[in-house]
Amino acid sequence: MRLSLVIPCYNEAKNLPLLVARLRGTFVRDDIEAILVDNGSTDDSPAVLAALLAEPSRIRSVRVEKNQGYGFGILSGLTAATGDIIGWTHADMQTDPADALRALEIFETSKHPDALFVKGRRHGRPFADVVFTVGMSMFETLLMRRRMWDINAQPTLFPRAFFATWREPPHDFSLDLFAYYQALHRGLTVARFPVRFGERAHGSSHWNVNWQAKLRFIRRTVDYSLRLRKDLSRTA
Repeated sequence: MRLSLVIPCYNEAKNLPLLVARLRGTFVRDDIEAILVDNGSTDDSPAVLAALLAEPSRIRSVRVEKNQGYGFGILSGLTAATGDIIGWTHADMQTDPADALRALEIFETSKHPDALFVKGRRHGRPFADVVFTVGMSMFETLLMRRRMWDINAQPTLFPRAFFATWREPPHDFSLDLFAYYQALHRGLTVARFPVRFGERAHGSSHWNVNWQAKLRFIRRTVDYSLRLRKDLSRTA
């Protein structure tokens, strides 16, 4: 298998038919797969996935019985992945899951694909979200002493061998930061490409609902960033 794309899904029952239809229309190569992780959903996601994936295809699902965090769901999917190139994107359809195929092209045209970390770079977002991202990017760049920009952009793809080096990755939204920093720390070449960021087709964000939620996210991210910097400084 060349590519395994993990898509964590938490209470995304209304988005799943659109997501699966888009994957079926674009993931047509025999050597790529999509793994939809039902990350402890409490809505109709299990039944919807069972109906949508009843026929054999290059799309399959993994069930996490109890939600233990965004990162835990992704890690569950990565563990089940079989591709040489693995990674993740979101299920909310704000970014096109087919963007992962553009990321795969970067690997397939590179002279050193085993040393690549490929990540989208979002455009088309609301101004307030851009301001938030710029602020967090500047903080992480100064703290980690490495340029880190649009850390939570999707998709995120990397070689399986890189994933094998991870130790104690976080189970929450800090996983994006962890993966990005680990790539820089280990000397991988970070390749970015533009992705369009649109509106959710159904539902609302599970965390980005107001500025209070953003402040909670900032506090958690800052706490984790300080721990990450301290831990990796000891191993440098």
